[in-house]
Amino acid sequence: MTSLFAQEIRLSKSHEEIVAQRLKLLQQMKSKLVDQNKEKASQIQAAETAFKRNLSLLKDMEATEKSLQTQTHPRPLPEVASLETLYWASVEEYIPKWEQFLLGRAPYPIGIENQNEAENTI
Repeated sequence: MTSLFAQEIRLSKSHEEIVAQRLKLLQQMKSKLVDQNKEKASQIQAAETAFKRNLSLLKDMEATEKSLQTQTHPRPLPEVASLETLYWASVEEYIPKWEQFLLGRAPYPIGIENQNEAENTI
């Protein structure tokens, strides 16, 4: 009977060691989980900060691009803009006449004296 009692004591001590080791492992797992959550929160914060920084940089680049475009393509003087408008109005007015001439359906659209000059140049 003493051997059963000694075996019971030995099993009890072994059980206590196993429970203590389990508790230690559970505490380590909990600590690791807390550390992982902190790291994840830190990474999320860093990602949000980087996103805001990138958005700000993108806006700055767009503003710089717009600024450079206005510097490289300044608006023409009002006189030049007026002349350009008159030129294109004249072109649009003569397009139907020239179109018919180029298709061979009408005579030279400007006049007889210009037709001779045109033939000499050709």
